[in-house]
Amino acid sequence: MNDLKPFWLLFTLFFLLAMLGDAFAKGSFKMFEDDPKEPWHIVADEIRYDENADQYIAQGDVSVTKGGKNLSADYVRFDQKTMMAFAKGHVVMTVGGDVLLGDKMEIDLGAETGTIYHGTIFLKENHYYIRGDKIQKIGKDSYRAHKASITTCDGDRPAWKITGRNLKVTIEGYGYTSHAALWAKNIPILYSPFLVFPVKLKRQSGLLMPQFGFSNRKGEAYIQPLYWAINESSDATFYLYYMSRRGEQLGVEYRYVLDEASKGTMMYDYLYDNKVDDGTPGSSKWGYEDDNLLRPNSDRYWFRAKNDQALPYDFSAMIDVDIVSDQDYLREFRSRYTGYTSTKEYFIKEFGRDIDAYDDPERLNRLNVNRNWAAYSLNAELRWFDNVIKRRQMEEDDTLQRLPVIEFDGAKQVILATPFYFDFDSEYDYFYRQDGDRGHRIDAHPRLYLPLSYKTYFNFEPSVGVRETIWYFDKAAYSPSGKKTLDRTIYDIKLDLSSDFYRIYGGIENRIDKIKHNVRPQIVYDYIPDKDQTNLPLFDALDRIARTNLITYSITNTLISRLKKNNRVSVYDYHQFFRFKVQQSYDFNKEKEDDPEPFSPILGELDITPGKYLAIDADAEWSHYDRDFRSRNIALTLWDERKDRLFIEHRYKVDQQESIYADLRIQLTDSLAVYADYERNIHDRIDIRQSVGFLYTAQCWSFDFHYVDAEEDERYEFMINLFGIGEIGQTIAPP
Repeated sequence: MNDLKPFWLLFTLFFLLAMLGDAFAKGSFKMFEDDPKEPWHIVADEIRYDENADQYIAQGDVSVTKGGKNLSADYVRFDQKTMMAFAKGHVVMTVGGDVLLGDKMEIDLGAETGTIYHGTIFLKENHYYIRGDKIQKIGKDSYRAHKASITTCDGDRPAWKITGRNLKVTIEGYGYTSHAALWAKNIPILYSPFLVFPVKLKRQSGLLMPQFGFSNRKGEAYIQPLYWAINESSDATFYLYYMSRRGEQLGVEYRYVLDEASKGTMMYDYLYDNKVDDGTPGSSKWGYEDDNLLRPNSDRYWFRAKNDQALPYDFSAMIDVDIVSDQDYLREFRSRYTGYTSTKEYFIKEFGRDIDAYDDPERLNRLNVNRNWAAYSLNAELRWFDNVIKRRQMEEDDTLQRLPVIEFDGAKQVILATPFYFDFDSEYDYFYRQDGDRGHRIDAHPRLYLPLSYKTYFNFEPSVGVRETIWYFDKAAYSPSGKKTLDRTIYDIKLDLSSDFYRIYGGIENRIDKIKHNVRPQIVYDYIPDKDQTNLPLFDALDRIARTNLITYSITNTLISRLKKNNRVSVYDYHQFFRFKVQQSYDFNKEKEDDPEPFSPILGELDITPGKYLAIDADAEWSHYDRDFRSRNIALTLWDERKDRLFIEHRYKVDQQESIYADLRIQLTDSLAVYADYERNIHDRIDIRQSVGFLYTAQCWSFDFHYVDAEEDERYEFMINLFGIGEIGQTIAPP
């Protein structure tokens, strides 16, 4: 590992300057640009005109202005014919938020060239300081600096800076510097005799910031991304991930954007793994023992993609692809550039769609076409679940696929000018199993409503639905009755009785105008007759409609505040900050069968979101037969203006699950924060994850350090962020 340190240091400095080049270019010394049609205005304690030299000379608190530019100095000499200007003594030139300081300055406003001596340039857009003994603008887009330094830190002694003996920069070209060094205060920590780096305003192909690491499972690690700007609407990134113990992982990410409704991303990684978990002595350390499955394959990969596409006639389509080589791959590669976590976050941000959990062996792949009208919707989809374990183990695969599923639904709507309403759901499926039964199914479920009300006291809505289902077996399927076509007709009745009582209270503070307390009692009766369905196929839950004779009663309390918006009396925001619901059901069928538990557990739901500093989300099921909870879940979040935060979640289901997760951050000072998280499977008595760390944030840099023990991988991680340049990080496993 020590042999690699000089190599890492040189690479780190190279990429610091490579990223710096783009930000350096964006400032681009616009203060030298000039509009010849607009005159300059000079104000000073003393102004005189030298007729022989045809120059204006100003002394004492000189201020020269033009448009948004201002030049101040103790002394200024200006030649209006040649457009040459010379300033000295506390020279300060401002253009917008950009500032130039120097002992003296020479400017050719016509040629847009100039020289600043012992100067500093501050670029507001990216908070950059460029300092040099002599800074020259030698062309429209070219600059040269002698003994230059670059930093984003304020003050005469910056916390970090990058220096070079001779720096030459060409916008939309390259920068060259000799004897480059990265300094921490007055201590040089990285050095390179010569560096070349791109200076681009537009997207340009090139190397991106690398990542480094070391762990017991992977050994020394190095990830190098290469960016390719293909054209205005598409680009790609290639990844080389070197792991001394595992091999080289190659990756590619392709992206395109035609418009907001038409875009896509494809990602693919491949690794020929030097280590396998094939059951031989010592190989288990390269797998995960808790799943009791081997991983004998060396060829490992992950292909994932998402696509949104606008189609003619207001149709739209989307594609989701998720194919992975083995059940351990996503656990092995959860972090870094192409890992599971970064992929998941990217897909949610760009497409609004998640991907399956990293430990889910069935990966969803689908092609969807849909269209929405005012009262109707069409949704057609090919849905394929790739069962990773069965495919890898070459077992019989009876995973249920839907090729396709087509849904056409109608929203609740009035029937002509009558008091009746209706809605409907309809669905066609072709169920396919590689090894198992296959068949077609059509299901239609229209529903008729008659809403009634008595003044403001109660609302009563009876409704009746009829479900018609038809199955057709293809030649490869087996029908329990021996018939190719089967059908089922079944009706259901619902009676919904509810009321709303409310009271409005005055506000409790200046911003809260009113508070509304609403109480909603509700009784719902559901009835579905008994229907013999033993001879019907069984693809999913819709193939078995259970008889129902159930009454459900509930009461819901809500508190809604009306808030003055920007302290304007006539403009309001509404916020539901409290909801508490209690519900229970009574099953008449169970009572007729002398079932000892006709009453369901009492369900309670609680949501408290006062708007600031506190959020509670809880639910529980309590059985009065057991006199205990069947389930209980609670999540609590506390935070404050200092960015302190506490999140705790506890989940419990009797005889099945009990876990706890906690996430804590404490802002000790404006600069220093400590944080920790902990997750434990209490039911199985297993710690899933625990970590602790601290983050120190200064004006122009930050340092993040934490210890992690998770997924059979214990490590220390740190990350240094030099604001305006990028991050340098390393992962180290304990001995």
